[in-house]
Amino acid sequence: MLDTPNYITREPLLDIKGRIAGYALSWRPPTDAAIDPNREDPNSLALAIASEYADEEQGWKLTDTTLFIEVIPLALPDEVLESLPPSHTVFSLSSSALSDPDTLASVTALREKGFGISLKHADLTVQNKGYLPLLTHMEVRFGAADMATQTKLYGTLRQSSIKMVSREVKTWEEYEACVSLGVDAFVGTIYLTPRKDHVSQGLNPAQTMIMQLMQLVRQNADVRKLEDVLRRDAALSYKLLRYINSAGFGLGTEIQSLRHAVTMLGYSPLYRWLSLLLATATAGGGASILMQTAVVRGRLTELLAQGYVAKSEAENLFVAGMFSLLDRLLGLSMEEVLENIQLSEPICQALLSREGEYGPFLALAEACETGNGDVAERAEALFIDAAHVNQAHLAALAWAQSLKL
Repeated sequence: MLDTPNYITREPLLDIKGRIAGYALSWRPPTDAAIDPNREDPNSLALAIASEYADEEQGWKLTDTTLFIEVIPLALPDEVLESLPPSHTVFSLSSSALSDPDTLASVTALREKGFGISLKHADLTVQNKGYLPLLTHMEVRFGAADMATQTKLYGTLRQSSIKMVSREVKTWEEYEACVSLGVDAFVGTIYLTPRKDHVSQGLNPAQTMIMQLMQLVRQNADVRKLEDVLRRDAALSYKLLRYINSAGFGLGTEIQSLRHAVTMLGYSPLYRWLSLLLATATAGGGASILMQTAVVRGRLTELLAQGYVAKSEAENLFVAGMFSLLDRLLGLSMEEVLENIQLSEPICQALLSREGEYGPFLALAEACETGNGDVAERAEALFIDAAHVNQAHLAALAWAQSLKL
């Protein structure tokens, strides 16, 4: 990982069915000032990503995930290009950059290698149409004009192979309008916005069972009591063992049963797996997006605190991050969620107010999820440098991918 004062921010890329198809990764400078290319390599983000996700033995860690990487495509090092999978990599640049002949030549070379090119800040009314054959994606902004005008402008792109990626969509009604216009993907925090048609159903039977198991684990109950609960749902038991044996936990031996897991590792890690089960047992519109975000957030909260909080607190930090979206996943208020399950005071403080021992780390993990966040301010308040934040961020994303959720 490069030693850089800039912070990586991650925004989910949603498809027209509301599923996460990838992520847009970009730099967030420590202040509102723009990144100075003379001070820092503007393509170091691509280098950092290649360094983290390309493994000689495992190959590319983020299989089936498309990354939109913000770059200025001037002479990207060959070792970076060789590490990134062209079919899952889209380089994102501003439309003004294409006026430079050298940049245009670099973009042409990248397209010949199979990489995607996405154009930001494009104005379809004045954009040089000669650039269009070089593009695979183009950002469009809903609400910049009336519907009739947008329909006409976007209709031109619909007839081409260019995929439209929308930003600044603030409601699900706007989302549906964009889908009708032919928009292919969406970047932003729309997934955090409740759907009007989503009615809270309370806890489903699987979630009730998982919460019962979590209470038993907190009480250090005999493993036989946990086994008795799990016997009621064979599918849940299978799913739990699958998570425990996933690459994300790095075990050297296959766990055959719940008793085997407790014998090998104790009760503390079991709480982590149960929190994963609770999130993935949720159904309904938008649950998949929130679940995946919660998993990354939980791991990132844990990794951010490494070296700053005792190792024995790792599971609590993970749970704080995971549970931070549980209110949206369950359709309940956070106060109602906490009435259903007993958590330690530091976790409750983090979930309710982002305060206490864990709260600031959770708030920092959340800030990494949006380009408009205050990630630098929150990191500096914790005396965490950008290199640590970026390393933890990329590692959390890879870890969540390894779970095969």
